[in-house]
Amino acid sequence: MSNTNNIKKDFPLLQEAKVKHKPLVYLDSAATSQKPKQVIQAEKDWYEKYNANIHRGVYELAEQATMKYEIARAKAAKFIGAESNREIVFTRGATEGINLISEAWARHNLNRGDIILLTEMEHHANIVPWQKLAKEKGLKIKYWPIDENGELITLQPPLSGGQQKNNPPDKGDLGDLLKGVKFISLVHVSNTLGTINPVTQIIKQAHQKNIPILVDAAQSAPHLPINVRKMQPDFLAFSGHKMLGPTGIGVLYVKRERFAEMDVYQTGGDMIQSVTFKKSEYKTYPWKFEAGTQNLAGAIGLASAINYLQAIGMSVVSKHDQLLVNYTAKKLREIPEVTVYGPKTIKRCSVVSFTVEGIHAHDLASLLDEQGICIRAGHHCTMPLHEKLGVSATARASFYIYNDKQDADKFIKALQKIIKKWKQVM
Repeated sequence: MSNTNNIKKDFPLLQEAKVKHKPLVYLDSAATSQKPKQVIQAEKDWYEKYNANIHRGVYELAEQATMKYEIARAKAAKFIGAESNREIVFTRGATEGINLISEAWARHNLNRGDIILLTEMEHHANIVPWQKLAKEKGLKIKYWPIDENGELITLQPPLSGGQQKNNPPDKGDLGDLLKGVKFISLVHVSNTLGTINPVTQIIKQAHQKNIPILVDAAQSAPHLPINVRKMQPDFLAFSGHKMLGPTGIGVLYVKRERFAEMDVYQTGGDMIQSVTFKKSEYKTYPWKFEAGTQNLAGAIGLASAINYLQAIGMSVVSKHDQLLVNYTAKKLREIPEVTVYGPKTIKRCSVVSFTVEGIHAHDLASLLDEQGICIRAGHHCTMPLHEKLGVSATARASFYIYNDKQDADKFIKALQKIIKKWKQVM
């Protein structure tokens, strides 16, 4: 694990905040990350030096504002390896990105009886929009099952003449799973299990059957290197606030050729080319999907967050996070009263969810809070997954670049103390 001492100094809240007069140990970055002073300063500078509306004014300040905003778009494109800045649509976050594709693409390209494939580990934001659309258009939703380790089950194709029943299964072949499927939307990294799905291989097989794919990268973009030219998704969405950036800003990647299949999502100012009393003409992509005044300061803050992460290196971020979360998962599994959910291998990213025998997750989070440790408790917007796991709620510790082994050890020590005291009381 890399040394995070210098990194922690960049985060004012981690330096100043106290809980019950104790130093803060923040282990809820999957919900939202803390913000470094560089991002905070970038937003402050925007309002103090550049604040003007974009794409409209011809005065110098407005032109500077427009340039800053479009530079932020270029940084987002480079961050995920997009071929063009024009493949980037700014949104309020991953949730709006998924809803945008549901309304602007799927509504106009899927027909009654078509099947949408999701997985059993999806966040509500990648279930509810599709349920709503399915109900309105007569679509069907199929869920890709997971195994006991929280990983996707790969299914076999029907046996062919040259395939013998006693041959070992081809674990990489999705087989009948894709039969009748017209669209796939799946999470890259589970926000509850930490499972890293093999999206590149999935996309390759789906495209062989001409099935478009949306990737929910809300939990992967902050932690893993992403290159959409290698991954080849049709759509990919992520949020700024989970990767050191501000809330209210996100990115939707759309493969260039897919734009021609999309209708406008919202209408109003800035996304129009011309308006008369009889008709309106829209701008070309991506601007036609950015109606109204955007979160300009948020885009500038996101660009600063991207700069920060790239200065560290996403491969370094990924290695640090995975070492830390796997260290913590190992320590948790050594506690007899604890059940850890998700992959038992090192194929885990950023989060570890668990339960403690006899202690509700909410009680556990409150007791840890008294020790200055912040974790999440509940269903983490994955109620169907929790039903599959057979629990109503889990506790979740999630990590980022400002966490270290000392944070993990404080968490484990506090948890052991709580369990011991609880057993004595009970």
